[in-house]
Amino acid sequence: MGAATLTLSQLAAGCDSKPILKIRSLKNGIPAQLVSKFSRDVQPSPQLQVTQEGQLKELFALLQEWKRVPKSKNQADLVMLGDYWLTLAIRQKLIQPIDPAKFDNWSKLPERWQKLVRRNNDGQLDAKGQVWAAPYRWGSTVIAYRTDKFKALGWTPTDWSDLWRVELRDRISLPDSAREVIGLTLKKLGKSYNTQQLDKVPNLKKELASLHRQVKLYSSEAYLQPLILGDTWLAVGSSGDLLPLLQTEKDIALVIPVSGTALWTDLWVKPASGNPVSLVEKWIDFCLEPRIAPQLSLLAKASSPIIIGMKPEDLPTDVRTNPLLLPDAKILGASDFMLPFGDAGIQQYRSLWQEIRQVVTALPDIMRYSSSN
Repeated sequence: MGAATLTLSQLAAGCDSKPILKIRSLKNGIPAQLVSKFSRDVQPSPQLQVTQEGQLKELFALLQEWKRVPKSKNQADLVMLGDYWLTLAIRQKLIQPIDPAKFDNWSKLPERWQKLVRRNNDGQLDAKGQVWAAPYRWGSTVIAYRTDKFKALGWTPTDWSDLWRVELRDRISLPDSAREVIGLTLKKLGKSYNTQQLDKVPNLKKELASLHRQVKLYSSEAYLQPLILGDTWLAVGSSGDLLPLLQTEKDIALVIPVSGTALWTDLWVKPASGNPVSLVEKWIDFCLEPRIAPQLSLLAKASSPIIIGMKPEDLPTDVRTNPLLLPDAKILGASDFMLPFGDAGIQQYRSLWQEIRQVVTALPDIMRYSSSN
């Protein structure tokens, strides 16, 4: 899987008596500065072994492997998983519930994030269900565009409706995902990303066909290079991919559509066959601390959900004034987590996706495999 292992515990070198926490994470998912701070703050000073994977699907595959081979030597105590994988992880019994009563900072999580991880045994949202994961960081689907190209056009994109403008014919890349593409079209029409009964949405098929004619390529993974080279002028993608790009590409800007967008959240989950490790609760609670949340948001290029409930004066300027890390409340309120569908809902999206693109699209193409690469 191309995993890279970092023992982020310089202070613990050679000290076998130190408690150990084994974490599997996305690449660059855990800022080293926070690990060092955790090691300093928690006593006795723990040793964190962080093994990084390139994609969320690799982390999900590890959970499946550990179910087949319980007590595997490479099993972690805690695994990062995207919210879109949570339903499958619960259904396949790959993870175990967590007890929010063990976290001092759980109550600081905004309600919508608490609801997101409370599920029944079938993985569906359930207010009376158990808590299956701890939200860690979140981001959104955003529009990236070439400022040099748009300067000549005399306008800049602000909302999904701009993707249909004639000037962008054959200049756009979209995710290779039915949920994303149909979802953003639904938002243009004033609907939710989680709308079902698609045949009852007026003009949806017509709008999708028009958008399809605008697209130069569909890709969820290989869309950055065409944008950097100027082969495309506008791309729709994850803020997790695109925010780091701003550090090196001065001609690229990002915007969250004002009518709302799709939200994703990376979560901490406990493998089903894992043993109780008190450091798991300590690490999760550490990540939820209001003093840590702003640092996490800046260093990880993704927002801690905790910052949404914090007072503006308690946030650093670089967080408070960044609309990508802390969107306007109205935009955030109009945005949606992509919630799990049953088989009938999945089939609706797959059928319409096939019809518009006139290709056979496998089921995984309607699932977002990576929220932050």
